[in-house]
Parts: sequence; structure tokens; C-alpha cells
Amino acid sequence: MAAAKEAKNILRKEMKRRISRMSIEEKQRQSTQVATKLFAMKEFNDSSRISVFLSMKDEIDTFTIMERIFELKKQCFIPHYIGSKMNMVELKSLSDYVSLPVTNWNIKQPSDDDIQPDAMDTGGLDLIIVPGLAFTKQGHRLGRGKGYYDKYIVKYNRNGFVSPITIALAFNVQICDFVPTSSNDVAINHVIYSD
Repeated sequence: MAAAKEAKNILRKEMKRRISRMSIEEKQRQSTQVATKLFAMKEFNDSSRISVFLSMKDEIDTFTIMERIFELKKQCFIPHYIGSKMNMVELKSLSDYVSLPVTNWNIKQPSDDDIQPDAMDTGGLDLIIVPGLAFTKQGHRLGRGKGYYDKYIVKYNRNGFVSPITIALAFNVQICDFVPTSSNDVAINHVIYSD
């Protein structure tokens, strides 16, 4: 267990180094390419209730994905982190997104006192678009170490819902031959990355 934790920390540092070497233009080019691949997927087009993470500067930019979800009149859900727990709450419009406060992580999310029902309480999710730092093409994922998505997916399955499809978005430098995992880590159905 300690060895896996150490291996994960080493890989996180390496991934942060790799991403920090990418130019803003290259990040945008790859983000556009990944979004285009996502929009072509049957899993995306067949889903009506979609959760998408609100990206940080070192992640695939998800703003155009959020825009497309609204354009297609699908329901959009975003993470709301409170302490060690994450809920997926509905975002009604792009103007609601603009008015969200910015957290210490420099991402937007509802304020702590803006309590909304979780997607599980209002009909579940068809698709969860998942962030991360490193991925294998087979769906192994290294997150930032808090376990938010792993815990959420496990809780989702425990509550008797049909598992949503999970799709991770990655820059090409985030694709690895091997990602250290432990028993708590949940594999992702699809990993989309740029050329």
C-alpha cells in the first residue's frame, strides 16, 4: 500500500512537469481535438444527463463541452466539493456557470451554502466525464489523490443505479503504459486523448 502511494506521488509530479511544459496554444489545440472526438461518440450523443468537470489550467478545457451539452438541450451536472465529499449538481445554463464563485483550487463551483440535490436523487446520470493526471489507454486512472470520483462511482453503484458510462479526457502527455492503482481505484470505460 505504501509503495503504491509513493509510486502515485512520483507519477503525479512527473505528470505536472509534463503538462507545465505545454504551451497554452498546444493545450487549446489538444482540448479542441479531444472535444471533437467526444462529440462524435455514440455514448455522448445517446446520453441526456451528463456530468462534466470544470477544468483547471492543467486539464483539457471543458468549456466547449459544457456549451455543447446546453446546445443539444441535454442536462448538465457539475461537481460540488464539500470537504471530503463530492456531489454532482445540475447547472441550468451558461449564465449560471458565469455567476459561480471561484474556489481555492481556482475552479468554479457552487458555494458551500448553496445546497442542491445530487444527480442520484433526481434521476441519475448517463455519462460522467472524468478528470485526472495520468491514464492508460485501457482505462486506469491517476487522480489528484482525494478519491472524489472513485468514491462517487462506488456510492452510485451501491445505490442500485445502472452504472453511468465514464469517459476521461487527456492531453497526449498524460497517456502512460502503466498507472499504479490500488483496490479503491475505479477503472474508466473510455479514455479520449489527442494525437
